[in-house]
Amino acid sequence: MMKEEIGSSVLENVYKAEERLKNVVVKTPLALNNNLSAVYDANISFKREDLQRVRSYKIRGAYNKMATMSQEDLGRGLVCASAGNHAQGVAFACQTMKVRGTIFMPLPTPGQKLEQVKMFGGSYIDVVLHGDTFDEAKDAAMRFCSENDGIFIHPFDDPAIIEGQATVGLEILEQSREPVDYLFVPIGGGGLAAGVCSVFQELSPQTKIIGVEPSAAASMKKALEKGRPVLLEKISRFVDGAAVQQVGNLTFEFCKDVLYDMATVDEGLVCETILSLYNKDAIVVEPAGALSVAALERYKDEIKGKNVVCVISGSNNDITRMEEIKEKALLHAGLKHYFLVRFPQRPGALKTFVIDVLGPDDDITFFEYTQKNSKEKGIAVVGIALKHNEDFTPLIHNMKKYDFFVNYLNNDPSLMNLLI
Repeated sequence: MMKEEIGSSVLENVYKAEERLKNVVVKTPLALNNNLSAVYDANISFKREDLQRVRSYKIRGAYNKMATMSQEDLGRGLVCASAGNHAQGVAFACQTMKVRGTIFMPLPTPGQKLEQVKMFGGSYIDVVLHGDTFDEAKDAAMRFCSENDGIFIHPFDDPAIIEGQATVGLEILEQSREPVDYLFVPIGGGGLAAGVCSVFQELSPQTKIIGVEPSAAASMKKALEKGRPVLLEKISRFVDGAAVQQVGNLTFEFCKDVLYDMATVDEGLVCETILSLYNKDAIVVEPAGALSVAALERYKDEIKGKNVVCVISGSNNDITRMEEIKEKALLHAGLKHYFLVRFPQRPGALKTFVIDVLGPDDDITFFEYTQKNSKEKGIAVVGIALKHNEDFTPLIHNMKKYDFFVNYLNNDPSLMNLLI
């Protein structure tokens, strides 16, 4: 499917979507961020879609799609698949428009998103948990549609969905006092990126649009490299709002010639960004909502002195994930390290380790040791938090000097998965 199939005037359709949504969505702020503007010597503003009614931009596309459907189709029953945010948009629209919906979500969906879906949809929706990824949930939803003659509301690869998401772009241009030099947009399936690309291509073609994906689920980057959407064999689900194995055919067509660049961001940097936004600006974001900000460092020289907009796509984060987020941030910053440590089975061994091996600011945060009476030395798993990166080298030196060192675990993903 080519983008021309959307209609003779994409922009005209986006303006119609904006009219449909004017009493449904919040015109979210475009707010200058003083902290990052000072760090990067640029005018950096956030488009705060985390302040939307369902705490993400997804309500725009979902409601616009359903508002363009006939009463007959609405009455057949709506079906969608989502990692959380699209589901909330569909659920909200179902309750508002008084139509029935069935929502498929992956089994690992954060509890906060699941509860929000149920709250927004009320008695008008049923939630089905299926599969480990969005793509597996989508396959189940498509089968359900075929078996029950339902209508599938695609989360991104649909003209009306894209047009709804495109209203974010209209608002940015309306709210910005100066021309936008750079626009950073998170990408999962590509609906938001396709929407803003269609608007900026017509109204602000000089703006450089940079798509941002998690490095462990970089489906748009791979599609651009191959010249077509391709299915990634394996992805990480941590950045759940952008964990998509294959971008849409339609969204790819919109993005391929308009995106200035694609950036990928490691999960640890995403976590650092989440904590920084919370601690410095009191902004709560989900992992996908932090992507656009996390990519700024890579472009720090290019954006200096420029007008930059980052789309903060959502804030549906589960508080139970914060310990994992903190852990991943510390690991990425080089401030948390795990080791296999050899302890002599004699009194005072741990005291020697603390006094002679650890630095004055080092802290033991994890310790697991089982005494084995038949052996002279036992192995412990030890987690150590550092205050400064440069403390790592003397720590390793002291471990080896006093014959405590066995192995360093941070570089072994399979073992680290057991610890965090």
